[in-house]
Amino acid sequence: MSRRIYLAGVLLLSLLLGTGPAAAIKLLPAVEQLYSSVEMEPPSATHMTVCYGFVCRLRLTLVFTDAERTSITNMMNKGRASPAEERKAIQQVFVWFDHRVARDAGTNKRIANADVRSFDANHNFDCWDTTRNAASLLLVLQEWGVMRHHRVSDPRYRGNILIGQLPHNTAVIKETAPGGTSWVVDMWPTAFGQVPDVMTLDKWLDEI
Repeated sequence: MSRRIYLAGVLLLSLLLGTGPAAAIKLLPAVEQLYSSVEMEPPSATHMTVCYGFVCRLRLTLVFTDAERTSITNMMNKGRASPAEERKAIQQVFVWFDHRVARDAGTNKRIANADVRSFDANHNFDCWDTTRNAASLLLVLQEWGVMRHHRVSDPRYRGNILIGQLPHNTAVIKETAPGGTSWVVDMWPTAFGQVPDVMTLDKWLDEI
């Protein structure tokens, strides 16, 4: 699908929902690279592109309805009290996202740690898919103002074969408080409908 056709489709969907084109979300350079490297439009307040099929080979546009936005906002409001509670709320939003995407992408049987050995790329996410999907969803939450204790940070990579650590990457959020801790939000190691891994970036970088 050409970029021109994609943009026209997003505009049409926005008009059908009674909204105009949304302003672009301001991105950190490393986050912007996630999208430009695969010629993919970044998310906006109204929609995001979902990647699946490994390295974003297959894509669908998820346009958030008013009802969906209300449901997500209610989930995030349960995490207002503290950064720890907000991270729990984010996990629940990702479970909702997993179920929502499965309706259109057929990923309801996706497996944890999916790679070419799964022999079912069309219904799975690799870690490049989950990194882009997670970054996009987190950016939407940030744009809506419902992520109060964290901001989207640079995605991170690990892979030290000397200690048996295979290549992997993930989306990252950072606490907004001074000296705040960075946390990964990683769907790839979990199967369909499970909460994503949320752990400190330092722990994730050392994990084997």
